[in-house]
Amino acid sequence: MPTTPTSTHSSAPTLAEVARHAGVTSATVSNVLRSRGRVGEVTRQRVLEAIAALGYRPHLPARALAEGRAPTIALMVASIANPFYPEFALAVENALRRSGQFLIICNTDGDPHTGRAYLEQLAGTLSAGVLVMNANLDFDDLRLSELRGAPVVLCMWEKPLESPGLPCVAVDFHLAGELAARHLIELGHRRIGAIVGSKAYGIHAARYDGFVTAMEAAGLDPAAAPVIHASDTTQGGYAAARELLSRHPDLTALFATNDLPALGAMQAAADLGFDVPRQLSVVGITDIHLASESRPALTTVAVPTVEAAELGVALLRELIAGTGKSGGQGEREAKVCVASPPHLVVRASTAPASR
Repeated sequence: MPTTPTSTHSSAPTLAEVARHAGVTSATVSNVLRSRGRVGEVTRQRVLEAIAALGYRPHLPARALAEGRAPTIALMVASIANPFYPEFALAVENALRRSGQFLIICNTDGDPHTGRAYLEQLAGTLSAGVLVMNANLDFDDLRLSELRGAPVVLCMWEKPLESPGLPCVAVDFHLAGELAARHLIELGHRRIGAIVGSKAYGIHAARYDGFVTAMEAAGLDPAAAPVIHASDTTQGGYAAARELLSRHPDLTALFATNDLPALGAMQAAADLGFDVPRQLSVVGITDIHLASESRPALTTVAVPTVEAAELGVALLRELIAGTGKSGGQGEREAKVCVASPPHLVVRASTAPASR
C-alpha cells in the first residue's frame, strides 16, 4: 500500500530555524529581512537561500507585537469610485512597499459614522498611522486617533496658508483654479460658467476662489458668471452643465473644479449639440488618467499627486517614529508640507472663443 509523502516541516518554519539552516544568529536573519545593520554579502545570500529552501514567510502579527507597531498604514477616502483616489492610493502603496509596509484602504462613502468606526478599529492596532483624503471626518475624531497611538496626516489639504491644526500635505488649489480660469480668459472667453464639485464652503471652495481671483484680475465681474454647486461626479457635472447651457446658451466656456464634473460637462455639451471646443471650451482640475483618454482630451490643471502621496507617507513615518516621545504627538506643532505648484496641461477641449 503506497505511503503518503510527508513534509520535513509539520508547521510553518520559524525565524530560528532559518538561522540554524544558514548557520547564523536570529538577529542576522532579522537584519537581512529588514535591510538593517551590517550584513556581509556572502552571509546575506546564505540567509536568502535558507529562506527560499525552507519557504519561510515572516509572521506579520508577531513582528508587529515584537516591534510594538502595526505593519500597515490606513488610507481613508470618501469614495473609491472616484478615479483620483485609486491613483493616489497606488502612489501611497508604492511609497510604502519600499519600506516593507502594507496599505489598508478604507472607503467611508462620505459618511462620518463609517469613518469613525474605521478609526476606532484601526488606530493603533491594525494600522500604525492613518492618511486621510477628504473622508468627511471630524477633526476631533482624528485627534482621538492620535491619542490611541496612530498619528494622522491629512493629504491634499487645499489651503497651504491655513493650517488645519493637524499634520498635513497641502496643495495650492487656489492657484489651480486661478490657472484654469486664466487659461480661458487668455483664449478670449468672457462668458464663462462655473461648476463647483462641492457645497459653497466645501472642499472645492479654494478652487472656485482662484477662479474668482482670475476673473477680477482680468477686469471681469465674477458675480456675472453663473455657478452651480454639484456633486463631484461625472453625473453631477453632466446635470450642472445641462442646466447652465440651457439657461445661458451664450456661454462660450465652462470651468469645473475637478476633472469628473468637467468630463460630465463635455458629455452634456455633446448631447445639447455644442461642439467642444469650437463652440464651447471646457477645463477641469486634477489631471486624472481619464482626462487624457477622453475625446476630446480634457484641458486641465495637473496637481502633484505622486509627490503629495510620497510626502504624506514620509510625514506619517516621521510622526510614527516620534510617537511616545516628548509627551506624544498632540503636544507637537502640526506640520504642514506644501507640495509643488499645480500646472496647466493644455489639450483639445479648449480653443479661442469664436462667438
